[in-house]
Amino acid sequence: MIRFAGLAISATLLVTTTAFAQQADKPVLKGFSAELIASGIDNPRVVRVAPNGDLFVADSDANQVRIYRLAEGSAKPAEDGIFAGNLNQPYGIAFYPPGDSPQWVYVANSDSIVRFAYGNGDLKASSEAETIVGNIPASHHWTRDIAFSPDGKTLYLSVGSGSNVAEGMGKEPKGGLDAWAKSQPLGAAWGSEDGRAAVLAFDPNGKNGRIVATGLRNCSGMTVQPATGALWCVVNERDALGDNVPPEYAAAVKDGAFYGWPWYYIGNNEDPRHKGERPDLAGKATIPDVLMQAHSSPLNIAFYEGTTFPAEYKGDAFVALHGSWNRGNRTGYKVVRLLFRDGKPTGEYEDFITGFVVSNGEVWGRPVGVAVAKDGALIVTEDGNGTIWRVTHGDGRS
Repeated sequence: MIRFAGLAISATLLVTTTAFAQQADKPVLKGFSAELIASGIDNPRVVRVAPNGDLFVADSDANQVRIYRLAEGSAKPAEDGIFAGNLNQPYGIAFYPPGDSPQWVYVANSDSIVRFAYGNGDLKASSEAETIVGNIPASHHWTRDIAFSPDGKTLYLSVGSGSNVAEGMGKEPKGGLDAWAKSQPLGAAWGSEDGRAAVLAFDPNGKNGRIVATGLRNCSGMTVQPATGALWCVVNERDALGDNVPPEYAAAVKDGAFYGWPWYYIGNNEDPRHKGERPDLAGKATIPDVLMQAHSSPLNIAFYEGTTFPAEYKGDAFVALHGSWNRGNRTGYKVVRLLFRDGKPTGEYEDFITGFVVSNGEVWGRPVGVAVAKDGALIVTEDGNGTIWRVTHGDGRS
């Protein structure tokens, strides 16, 4: 059963494709409910909301972007279909220019960013894919997210590392470490990791690429905080240091910052596998804003600016935790709420949706995407069972 704020609830929640969710028969507590939008999807990942309210969902394994137009005040799609196909593991989706009248839909493939001509209400791409950024390294961490700055002048791209902890990068770059450090952004990786474990920035036409921040092992979800205009990342940290080290995290991405990978983690904690390799970076890693339990695997983040949830939710952020594959006891497999006060994170988070774990050996769902619908509902995708959900407060009507 799905649970809200750690309490078992669900009235309308039924996943007919799995027996695990047949437990959804408890009365709703705290006023929240979840309704099924769609099921049977190959691999629903990132979900983004168009200005007119349509839901765009990256179906990564099917190499397509799906679209859903919900009936007013309902989880039932009035129309749905495939907006664009023939993609390559699509993940991030963004509308350009930001605002009410976008002219393009940008899609981040594992190896490129493409865009499609778009007018409000289009249910199918009206043009062929135009490549904006090409030759993105696609091995290992392949989830590429994208976001535009509020003024529309900057296109951000997250590129995860090509390994767990830079095993194939080599001890020094060609030409020597000193020369590299003087010519590159702080903490920039080289060799097979060149341009990876980083957030990049481009003009909207894909020109003038640069590195914004480094040392982000796998920023698998990005968004812009409406209250401040700051870019936020949720990051999957490294493996094989134990069940509880290091924490995953969410961070407001600072221009020019280095977040530690692969030499350090969470500030000045040196990775023992790279001991003594970068003393020049000691004390220079930026500490993230919100730490989360190790191996929770945060995949997406969305700030709540709707009006249909209780007032205290406004300005907070929801994060989808995909769940651990590399920990003795499972963790993650839930949606959590990051708490903010006056636009700043308190450093705390709390469970919002749980109940995807049946036992330490079985789960029925793995949350991936979170987005706030135009009517204030929270949209959640999960790829363990291929479903999309609409979470509402009260009677669910806008």
